[in-house]
Amino acid sequence: MGKPLAEIAQDLKASTQKVQLIYAFNGTGKTRLSREFKKELEKEIEAIDDDSSELSHKNILYYNAFTEDLFYWDNDLNGDEDRKLKIHPNRFTKWILEDQGQDQNIIEHFQRLTSSTVMPAFNAEYTTKDQNDQDVVVKAFSEVSFSQGSGEQIFTKIKISKGEESNLIWSVFYSLLEQVIEELNTPDPIDRSTESFDNLKYVFIDDPVSSLDENHLIQLAVDLAELIKSSDYTGERGLKFIITTHNPLFYNVLHNALNLSKRNRKDGCYLLERFEDGTFDLNVKFGDSNKSFSYHLHLKRLLEHATENNQVERYHFMLLRNLYEKTASFLGFPEWGDLLESAPGDKQGYLNRIIQFTSHSTISNEAIAEPTPQEKQMVKLLLDNLVNNYSYWKLEAQND
Repeated sequence: MGKPLAEIAQDLKASTQKVQLIYAFNGTGKTRLSREFKKELEKEIEAIDDDSSELSHKNILYYNAFTEDLFYWDNDLNGDEDRKLKIHPNRFTKWILEDQGQDQNIIEHFQRLTSSTVMPAFNAEYTTKDQNDQDVVVKAFSEVSFSQGSGEQIFTKIKISKGEESNLIWSVFYSLLEQVIEELNTPDPIDRSTESFDNLKYVFIDDPVSSLDENHLIQLAVDLAELIKSSDYTGERGLKFIITTHNPLFYNVLHNALNLSKRNRKDGCYLLERFEDGTFDLNVKFGDSNKSFSYHLHLKRLLEHATENNQVERYHFMLLRNLYEKTASFLGFPEWGDLLESAPGDKQGYLNRIIQFTSHSTISNEAIAEPTPQEKQMVKLLLDNLVNNYSYWKLEAQND
């Protein structure tokens, strides 16, 4: 017997887990669940009867399909020249753009996610007249224009693709989340620069940027996992995160990057199902989605494609490590590094290199060197080591 979504939302709210990761097929009701959860939390907000900011009464920050509705295009239908993405501001966009001035960080996140040469530009301010007909400079951040090219070949006021638009909107949310976590990681509220987020309890993220290709989707998942891990959660006090997705790759990268399978923490991973009578069930997922989605084979194909086409990047070392960890766990090895014994060369050197590329925080300001040609070749060597020296992978190849 299933439950209505409102009861599923209550179950999520009752959990003491820092992270609850939910997989659901498209059309199951993920976005509706985020709305039901928001309604559930709104019951806790009492009428505002003091002089504090309205933002400080918020107890949830959420990203879903409705977030994108805050952004809309002015296509300049008459002149067909001055195209821009307009922002319907809310409390959060005003804080991150006007108060915190995070527009440059947003642009950096956007270009990193898309590897695009498109350059967004926020209209930071405009001049208007006051009551005395005097010029007044007003902070705006009410629209974004885009340009592309260099030198004499610069195209301005262009319209970007829907995927690029989604990436920009996610970058706004991600920059906001970075700032919120930084504020709340200051233990004493008196020492924070703002009281606006003192009552914030939950972050609900529904299917961020589904238009990304696999490479950038993995990067997004890794970045998000690092950001979540940086958020202080001690004694069941701190931000709680609920993340829903229909993408098995995104689910599994988050699952592994957040170590949700360690120490038998299995009650934070779920599969949301909808029944024919319109009710729902939230089933516990044991481990990542290998059995359901053959994620380990997908990792292998990604690594094979990258090595065959000389496209190995930093995140491929994380995929390789995940593959070693899964194989070691399945075959009963106490440590994934034990599988390196069968590889030709220096086991400790391989281990150190993989750890180097998988231990750095991707949200830090430190620059991380790109893999050298020798390191890229190492990925193929260690992938071949798994496939050629362990009968588990030979059997998988026969069954594939």
